[in-house]
Amino acid sequence: MSDTIVALATPTGRSGIGVIRLSGSDSLSIVSQLVLTDHISSTPRTAHLTRLSDPGSNDTIDEAVVTYYKAPHSFTGEDVVEISCHGSPIVLRQVIDVCLRSGARFAEAGEFSLRALSNGRMDLTEAEAIRDLIDAQTVASARQAVRQLRGEFSHELQPLKDELLDVIVVLESALEFVEDDLPDVQSKGINDRLMSIRESVLKIASTFKAGHLLREGLKVAIVGRPNVGKSSLFNALLGGDRAIVTDIAGTTRDQLHEKLTIGDVPISLVDTAGLRETTETVETIGVERSRRTMADADLVVLMLDAAEGSTDEDLKILESVSDLNHLVVFNKIDKIDQPRLDVVVAEFAAKQKSAHSVGAVSAKTGARLDELKLLIVKPFRSVGTSSNGFLVADARHHDLLNRAADEIGQSLASLNDKVSEEIVLIGLHNALRYLGQITGETTTEDMLTRIFSTFCIGK
Repeated sequence: MSDTIVALATPTGRSGIGVIRLSGSDSLSIVSQLVLTDHISSTPRTAHLTRLSDPGSNDTIDEAVVTYYKAPHSFTGEDVVEISCHGSPIVLRQVIDVCLRSGARFAEAGEFSLRALSNGRMDLTEAEAIRDLIDAQTVASARQAVRQLRGEFSHELQPLKDELLDVIVVLESALEFVEDDLPDVQSKGINDRLMSIRESVLKIASTFKAGHLLREGLKVAIVGRPNVGKSSLFNALLGGDRAIVTDIAGTTRDQLHEKLTIGDVPISLVDTAGLRETTETVETIGVERSRRTMADADLVVLMLDAAEGSTDEDLKILESVSDLNHLVVFNKIDKIDQPRLDVVVAEFAAKQKSAHSVGAVSAKTGARLDELKLLIVKPFRSVGTSSNGFLVADARHHDLLNRAADEIGQSLASLNDKVSEEIVLIGLHNALRYLGQITGETTTEDMLTRIFSTFCIGK
């Protein structure tokens, strides 16, 4: 990380403003090849309107605002220069080309944030929060990312790491200086402290289901036999004509994926091919993909035709999703009156061995569409998406928390069995290392590379 890097910090494409960022000890000297003023270096953290020129031809590239951040008072902790020019891809490319010719290297994904981590400007959870904030799909997920960016997660973990380290010091001292076993009173105190630490770690880990829901959302698959209105419902939920709708059975051959938000829950909606026995090659592939999608979905919405009632084919599909989270929805209620709908639902219930959540909707007219939306997210509301506490949203964090809790649990068992302190310490050191991997203190270089590869270029 001794060289100077450059990248576009704003999305590619045309825009009013494009920001180019440099970080490294040569940032200022490289930018000096573009500008004709020395005021930038003498007044850090001040925006300067200046002309950008190509040093090779002396042609003007653009007028831009240049801001210099002197180390260590910058995002990365290094000298940083940001150039805000007009967002033409041609202009931005010219500026970056001059920087590259002058000695900069094009930044890799997440390299600015990685340098901030390496220089102590943030820990790993805060760096990951930047990525989550950029990728946030709802206001709620953005708020959780901001809380993590402000260090809430790290602040929750630090007392637990300190307490765990205190216990390790006591056991290490006993191993070094005490020939006899620990007194029962001291052993009981250590046991209580470890149990408290483990409970706290598990409590934090238990928020993952809610946090993951806010961050990743639900994958909802609409399934059913052909012509029950799956594509019509797909369009109705999205509020537009995304899927082709015809009266011809088997119109949908492949899956359609779109995103929407219901309340604070991001939804990845999938329209699938109609499930039926067929010898047509392309449709057979579509049906097989539908079955795989059902298995991967967080919720399966099984659609039935209210005007036709539940058929044997419908019941066969229902049986195939019985072990999955699913919701049964009668569509086309615009074709029958309420008394008839009540009879259809009652007949369906009589055919079942167990109760199922049942909804009704008209994808054509939009009747009861809002009720259906609430039914889709209702089972997942109980995981605590409205919680005011911090929620663990990253699967990596959740896995490490559980590993740490397991290691502490094994050490507790060893302590109660009165085995050597050396054996007890193995689990405690492992637990401390796992907690340190969350914040980046003990994370391997390979893991850091993998994590930051998921970041944007220029961030």
